[in-house]
Parts: sequence; C-alpha cells; structure tokens
Amino acid sequence: MLVGLIKRQLAGQYPRVWAIVFLQLVQAAANLLLPTVNAAIIDDGIVAGEPGVISRLGVLMAVIAAVQAAAAIAAGYLGAVVAMRTGHRLRAEVFTRIQSLSSQDVAMFGTQSLTTRATNDVQQIQAFAVLVFTMLFAGPAMGIGGVVLAVHQDPALSVVVIAIVPILLLIMYLIVRRLIPLYREGQDLLDRSGGILREQIIGVDVIRAFVRQRHEVRRFAETNAGLTANNLQSALLVAGMLPMIMLVVNISSVAVVWFGGHRIQAGLMNIGALTAFIAYIMQILLAIMMSMYVLMTAPRAAVCAERIQAVLDTEPSVQAAAEPAESRLDATQPAQVTFQDVGFSYPGAEAPVLAGISFTAAPGTTTAIVGSTGSGKTTLLNLIPRLLDPTEGCITLGGQDTRNLPLDQLRAAMAIVPQHSHLFTGTIADNLRIAAPEAADEELWAVLRTAQTMRFMGDLPLGLATPVGQGGASLSGGQRQRLCIARALLRKAALYVFDDSFSALDYETETRLRHALDPQLGDATVIMVAERISAVEDADLILVLDDGRLVAQGTHQELLETSETYREIAESQLALDGAQ
Repeated sequence: MLVGLIKRQLAGQYPRVWAIVFLQLVQAAANLLLPTVNAAIIDDGIVAGEPGVISRLGVLMAVIAAVQAAAAIAAGYLGAVVAMRTGHRLRAEVFTRIQSLSSQDVAMFGTQSLTTRATNDVQQIQAFAVLVFTMLFAGPAMGIGGVVLAVHQDPALSVVVIAIVPILLLIMYLIVRRLIPLYREGQDLLDRSGGILREQIIGVDVIRAFVRQRHEVRRFAETNAGLTANNLQSALLVAGMLPMIMLVVNISSVAVVWFGGHRIQAGLMNIGALTAFIAYIMQILLAIMMSMYVLMTAPRAAVCAERIQAVLDTEPSVQAAAEPAESRLDATQPAQVTFQDVGFSYPGAEAPVLAGISFTAAPGTTTAIVGSTGSGKTTLLNLIPRLLDPTEGCITLGGQDTRNLPLDQLRAAMAIVPQHSHLFTGTIADNLRIAAPEAADEELWAVLRTAQTMRFMGDLPLGLATPVGQGGASLSGGQRQRLCIARALLRKAALYVFDDSFSALDYETETRLRHALDPQLGDATVIMVAERISAVEDADLILVLDDGRLVAQGTHQELLETSETYREIAESQLALDGAQ
C-alpha cells in the first residue's frame, strides 16, 4: 500500500527518479572502487616499490572521490525534490478528498483524525520518501558490491562476511516486525491526544466555569502517558538496533584482522588486500545502516499510508449527478423548493431522523420550521444543499431533482447561514467576500447595514480591515451571527436558508433585522429554522416537526388553533417571557 501510494504521486517525475537511480549507482560504484585502488597503492606502490604507482593511482583516487561526491550531491538534491513534490501532491489529494466528503463521512473519521492524516501522516510518508530517494538504491548496491569484492579479495576470509550478513538481516527483521504494531498504536494515540487537546482549548471557558481543570489535566495526562510509553518503546527498539549491528560488525572486524594477520604471516594474503577487506566490511556496515534508516521509517510510513488510503478509498456519501440535468439552473432566479415524502436515516440507525416530509416553499415566501430539540430541523435543511442525501423521497429545486443537478450549480443557487456561525482567519472583508469575491466595499457596507452590524462596526477603527481570529473567537455570538447573515446576503441567490440564525440576538435587534431583511430578499425563496415563535409568526408557512415527522403546517394563527404541539411551544415561550 505504501509503495502504491508513493508510486501514484510520481506521475511526471520518472525521469528524475531514473536519474536518481543512476547517480546513486555511480556513487556506490565509486565507493566500492576506492578500497581496491587503495590496496593496489599499498601492495604495488609501498610494499613492492614500483615507480609511479602511488602518484598515478593517487590521481585516480582523487578523480573517483570527486565523482562520488558530485553524484552524492546531485542524487541528494534530486531525491529531495522528488520527495517534496510527492508529499505536496499527496497532501493536495488528501485535502481534496476531505473537501468532497459529506458531514456524515467527516463524522465517521472525526475532525481531529482527518487533520492528523492530512498533516502528520503525510509528513511521515514524505520523510520516508526523502530517505528512499536519497539512499535506498545506493545502500543495497554498496552492500551487494561490498560482499562480492570482499570475496574477490580473499575467498577464504570472506566466510566471516558471509556469516555476518544473515545475522544483521535477522536483527533488522525482528526489530522492524515489532515496530509496525507500535507505530500503528502510536498514530491512534496521537489522534486521541490531539482530539483531547483540541476539546480543551475550544472549551477552556466551560472547563474553568465548572472548575474541571484538574480533571482535564488528568485526562490529558493519561493519554499523554500512553503516547509517551508507546514512543519510548519504539525509540528503545530503534536505539538498540545500531548497537547490536555495531557489535556484530566489530566482532567480525576483529575476526578479519585476526585471521587476516595469520594469512599474511603465512604468505597467503597481501597487506593491501586485508585493508581493502576491512574497508569492504565498513562499506557493508554503511549499506546496512543506510537500509536501516529507511526501514526504521518504513513501518510508521506504512501505518500512515493505511490511514491515508482509508480516506482516499472513502467514496463520498453525497455523489455528483451521474447524468446532470440538461437545463441549467439560474442561480439568480427565484426557484420553488419541493419536498416529496422525504425521509433520512443514518446507516445502522434503529429509527429514521426524518420520515414522510412533504411541503412546498414558493418563491417570494418565507417557510419557517419549528420543533423541539432533536426533531430533525437542521437535518432537513442540510438535505437541501445536499450536505446529506435523503434516503427516501425526492427534493426538487426549480422543478429539477437536486440529485440530478451538479453540486456546484446547486449550491451556487442558494445562500446559507449555518447553525454554528463560523468565520475564518482574515479580515471582516475577507470573510464577507467568501460569498462574492468581486464585491466592492460599498456592497459590503450595504449588507452589513442590513444585518444590523453598524453598532459594533462603528466602534472598529479598522472597519472592514478588522482582523478576525480563527472561528471568529474575537467576536461575540451575536456579532458572528450577524456577520454570517451579511455574508449570505452578499450572494444574490434564488434560495436563502437560515438555520437558527437569530438565536444569539436580543429581541429588539432580531426585530430590526427581520424587517430589514424583507426588502433585501425580494422574490427569493426563504427557508428558516428558529426556536423563537416571535421569529416565525410572520412566515407565510410554518412547519412543525416532532420526532422527525411533519405533524402540522400552516400560518401562525392557523397553527395556534389546530396544532397542539405548536400551541405548547408558543405558550411555553410566552410564559417564559412573562416570567422574565
């Protein structure tokens, strides 16, 4: 899986990859030639005293060393370029896939897990790719070449080399096999630790308000301790690999010197051959160490590849239309929304969230949805832009089934104010222009006035250039809601969807805002969810949801007379307002 994942990102980079392979083989060949040339200098130039041998072979060694250095630098540079581009493409592919997932798919993985997979997991694979493209091909070439040339120098003494290679490979195999489950567990613990940390940062005010700091510190400490223990185990295995390899190699070096010395004394071996033999043992050690560095990162990268592939293999539950409608939906023309016996169930759920929902929202009218908490109001709204797809029935926009419309075209026809008012890092102007990138400042100020933001906007010295923190943390809930409403108004849409968008506003501000919205929305279709009866009593059609079913629909006065559920909601709010 890891190899396949990297291979897919190498499209268009194969010329560089082959150049890297060639350069690393040149680097390995140069390294392997140097001990043989050095042995010739010792035996022919120093011991035998042949004239000109030392200078001639010394120049040759200098040329070989220069070629080796140039090949190593070039291979390292190209390897880093290929690895970085591989990481760049993989990160973009994961991000694109996450963007295509529905909210249901995202919930299946978890926000923190997806964040870790798109950042840390990709980084681990990128680190592995760096090692692969800078030393993987040179390592085996040096190892195999070192064994062959060591045997060539002295077949009898090469028994030591042939004996140590299987021992070294066995040590690496046993350690790597143990590392794989540890790394898999470590990535899961990293997800959990990041999730807890994110919860604690976002919910710090709640934690302080309920004096739960010690409990949260203890909860994080437990997860952190598990992650630390896991990392410690894997670090100990990795740290123990090198000493064990060095022990085997040093013992073999002592054996080579011992037996080689006796063979030189017996006249069966030259001094230069012994020095070359020792050098080749070091070459084999270097090759094994290079392979070891690659293999140390391979288990973690393999686990990360599994996690990333799980995201890439997830087919979005909301699919684009296989055969898009031939007629194009005009995003600026009012369009009727019709629900025809619509139902929705989450996979594996015992009961549907929505069942048998049928109504029509006509252009130029406001359709309001009320109901108790958990009655399915937000789920119903999420079906319209296909953030979720109905499991039963059909939803049409402008007479066309929403599932037959291209997703971009469908969503471009509507402006949505979500239940959770979310703003992005940047300025107020940047956040508003998400809806209309080319909008002029005058248009921004116009929608801000409609959204009743001028009281607090007037106190901001930077105006539209005022910076907004992540999620709009620097603003109050009511300010965020009004900016999100202004953002929606900036888009001239056929359909406006408001999901409990007035809950953080006081009654006076809400009343002014609703009156200001009427002329701005014009002939557009408006669908809104609200908790307050005061926010929906002027709606043309009110839908009453109870336990996922549409139990009543009509105007405010009609429902007060005919719907017990609606009347109970209205009376409870009136009683609460009277008590206050």
